[in-house]
Amino acid sequence: MRSLLVAATISLAFTLFLTPLFIRLFDKLGWGQVIRTPEDGNNPQHAAKRGTPTMGGIIFILGAVIGYFVGTYTGGSPPTPSGLLVLWMMVGLGVVGLIDDMMKVRSQRSLGLSGWRKVLGQVIVAVPFAVLALNFPNSHGLTPGSAYISLFRDIPVLSFMALGAIVGWILYLAWVSFLSVAWSNATNLTDGLDGLATGAGIFTISAYSLVAFWQFQQRCTSGALVPAYAEACYNTRDPLDLTIVAASFVGALVGFLWWNAPKARIFMGDVGSMAIGGVVVAMAVLTHTELLSLLIAGVFVIAPGSVVLQRYYFKATGGKRIFLMSPFHHHLELRGWPEITIVVRMWIIAGMLAVTGVGLFYVEWLAAQ
Repeated sequence: MRSLLVAATISLAFTLFLTPLFIRLFDKLGWGQVIRTPEDGNNPQHAAKRGTPTMGGIIFILGAVIGYFVGTYTGGSPPTPSGLLVLWMMVGLGVVGLIDDMMKVRSQRSLGLSGWRKVLGQVIVAVPFAVLALNFPNSHGLTPGSAYISLFRDIPVLSFMALGAIVGWILYLAWVSFLSVAWSNATNLTDGLDGLATGAGIFTISAYSLVAFWQFQQRCTSGALVPAYAEACYNTRDPLDLTIVAASFVGALVGFLWWNAPKARIFMGDVGSMAIGGVVVAMAVLTHTELLSLLIAGVFVIAPGSVVLQRYYFKATGGKRIFLMSPFHHHLELRGWPEITIVVRMWIIAGMLAVTGVGLFYVEWLAAQ
C-alpha cells in the first residue's frame, strides 16, 4: 500500500509543481499549438488558442514514470512485467503522438503524420506489447496477458489458440493491434477542448485502478481467500503493480489538469492523448477486461462515434450532416454551449460510465460465487 500512495503522490507533485517550468521551456522552444483556420473547417472560437504551449503530455508521462519507479522501489514492491508493459504502451504511443506534434509545429500546419503512417506507428508499438504479454510466466504459470478475448475475465470459448498456434498468434496480434489503434485514436479525437481528455482520463484510469486492486484482493494465488469466494477469483499476473502504475498515471493527470483546465495554459498534444489511449489499452488487456473497456472508457467512444456517423450519413444522404461539426463536442460549441459547460458535462458522463463499468465488474464477481 505504501508503494501505491508514494507513486500517486510523487506523480501528482511532479506535474503540479513542475508544469510551469515546462510551460516556459516549451514557450522558448516555440512549441505552440497550431490551430486550423475556419476555412479549413476549424471552429472559429479556437483561434485565440493559437500559440498556447503544446506537447504537455511529455510532462505527465515523465511524472507517471518517475512516480511509478519511486513508488515501487521505496515501497518494497519492485516493478513487474505487467507494470513495465503499461509503461511501454504509454511511452510508445506517446512517441507516435510526439512525432505527429513535432511535424505540425515545424511546418506550422495542422497536418502531421498521415493516417496510415500513424496507424503503422501504433501497430509497431502494439505488436511487441502483445508478444511480451504472453511471456514472463510467474511461479503459478500466469503471464501478463492471455490469448483470450475477455469481458470481466477471460471468455473460455473465445481462445485464439484454439485455431492453432500460427493462426492463433496472427489473430491475437491483430486483435491487440486493433485495440491499440482504436483506443489511441479515440482518445486523440476526444482531446479537443481544454481539460476534456485529461479529466476523462482521470475517471477512466481511476476505475481501472479499482478493478486491478479488487483483482489483487481476490487473486486466485492468494492463500487468504475464503473458500466460498475461490470460484470467483482472478488470474491476473500482477494486479497490485497494475494498481500502482494506474495510480501514478492518475496522479500525474490530476497535477497536469491544474494547468490544463479551462482556460488551459498548456495543451497535452497528441503525445498526451495517445499516451492516455495506451494506458487504457494496456490496462484492459492486462486486467483481462477488453470488452468491458467499452463501458469503463466509454466517454472516449463518443468523439470517434460521432465522426463515423457524420461521415457515413454525409455519404448516404448526398451531403447532409447530422452534426454542425464533428467530433460531437465541437457540435455543442457551435450550438452555443460554453466550453466549460461541455467539458464538465463530459466529465460527468465519463464518471458515470466508469462507475457503471466498475459496478458491473463487481456484480459479475458476486454472481460468480
